[in-house]
Amino acid sequence: MTLQAIETVPAETGPKEHLVFARSPLILLFLVLLCLPLALAGTLAMPVGPMFWDHYIYLDAANRIFDGQIPSVDFFAPVGGLGYYLFAGWLYVFPKGHPLLLSSWSLLAVTAPLMALIVWNIRKRSAALAYGVLLPFLLFSVLPFNTGDFYPYPGSDGFGIYNRQICQLLYVLSAALVFMRGWKTLAAVTAVAMLGLFFTKITGVAAGTILCLMAFVAGRLSFRAAILAGLGFLASIALLEGSSGAVSAYLSDILSLLAINDSSLLPRLLQAASLNFGIVLSTVLLGLWLFVIGFGRFRADMVAFMAKPGFGRFADIADQPFIWLAAFLIAGLVFESQNTGSQAFIFLWPLLLAILLESYRRCGASRRFAAILVLAMAASLPPAVVVVQKAARAWVGSLSYQALENRNLKNLGAVRARDIVEIRAGRLRSNYLQYRDTYQALATAGELPSFLLYSDFEFQILLLQTMDEAVSALSAFEAANNVRFETVMTIDFTNPFPWLMDRHAPKHIAIGADPYRAVPPADADVRASVGAVDIALYPTCPPTTARQALLNLYEPILAAGHRRITLTPCFDAFVRKALDPKT
Repeated sequence: MTLQAIETVPAETGPKEHLVFARSPLILLFLVLLCLPLALAGTLAMPVGPMFWDHYIYLDAANRIFDGQIPSVDFFAPVGGLGYYLFAGWLYVFPKGHPLLLSSWSLLAVTAPLMALIVWNIRKRSAALAYGVLLPFLLFSVLPFNTGDFYPYPGSDGFGIYNRQICQLLYVLSAALVFMRGWKTLAAVTAVAMLGLFFTKITGVAAGTILCLMAFVAGRLSFRAAILAGLGFLASIALLEGSSGAVSAYLSDILSLLAINDSSLLPRLLQAASLNFGIVLSTVLLGLWLFVIGFGRFRADMVAFMAKPGFGRFADIADQPFIWLAAFLIAGLVFESQNTGSQAFIFLWPLLLAILLESYRRCGASRRFAAILVLAMAASLPPAVVVVQKAARAWVGSLSYQALENRNLKNLGAVRARDIVEIRAGRLRSNYLQYRDTYQALATAGELPSFLLYSDFEFQILLLQTMDEAVSALSAFEAANNVRFETVMTIDFTNPFPWLMDRHAPKHIAIGADPYRAVPPADADVRASVGAVDIALYPTCPPTTARQALLNLYEPILAAGHRRITLTPCFDAFVRKALDPKT
């Protein structure tokens, strides 16, 4: 049993008139894409969710891009710039769209055309097979939810967006490598998918490389297709590097991240396997079963290769379903080892579908095939079930939630939450203010008020409320003192204030500022930029370990040219002395 046999899928006869839609999966893809602008024409209120603030990074990045800043060149970014540029483009076209939906769906500008090519290629042989590849892609692309659970209550997954996008790109690449015919088309799709992986997250291109190498050694990706795809990939990178220097700057940022995150790979691989234990176990068991029932063919290919070595016979050895599964599983573990939030292992489905088709052709409705079917479904169904369940719980439940009242948050404020969440946020705010020394002592000791603080809904709601107050206070300060803060910085994880106030973010400052994983030591450019900022905002409800670490990094730089004031009960500010009437 080899995957090359999938090439023997017979072409279907011409469609009957009353089955034109059923035999035209591209129409379904077009209709789904046509519906998305309807959801983005207005600002849909999204239910608050764990780590909801993660998608604010995209607003900061888009605002910088609109200012002419280039990711990695003009500011430190933990990932590639493709997602930021796509988001900025979609935000420009759909200015009222919710940022969470815009950031999640913007990748369709890349994946949808690639999937259309794949579906068109497969449709020539089988419309049913084309639907089998297309429908899961649409499910995971349209529903912006992760496959893992990081909080017990339902809500929007505002984090792990670029990880989900990598998984969707890997799904496209997997479908192309497994099912596409025509070496030129396959080379084009492979090159574009690999470029997308590279410029979204570097670990994505590492996983994609494993998939491509597997397809190459198994003979699915021909030598000329691999060469053409590689040349296209390298030429595109060279062109971008020559025009902007973005590639070398991006690689420099990656090296800085590696220096910060110096933990060994093995514990992360084990963590990835444990978080996705059901899928990993099912895939391993399926691979073992396929090895057992295909051992005779595998041994014969080994004997033939030993008798007369050659690449063709080596490809026969490699083109075994259990070897494909092993390679895809390793690729998934490599990628998931660096993630918090993802659509883990969804790219297994095209391979599993090919294995199911070939197994049924060879085994029929036998016990052997039944075991393959059960294990394949155990590896592929859980991600789809989880995403649908999470979407249903979040969106249906939010019908009874209350909209967040705000004056200054634009699309960012389109959030819904339970009454009790807002009540609890108000109570915690009072507690943070009354017992500030206690929370400061916790932060100084390296502890958070709650281990899941950033996932707690009330933390996310309180952050939005206090940001709304801070914007009002900034406007009042400017009006009272006849000044204008052109550059606004936040000493916190995200900085949406420049976008909210139509101002500018300082260059060279890291976005997604996790001081333990994604903020390198301040160099001369960072010190000069921070020292020249008009105002830097520091949230204090509550003090946290990360906020304290960022304050320790930036306060010495701000001390000489700025004065610290209490802007609101929950925000301090470092005002540049030239704009401070009291200096």
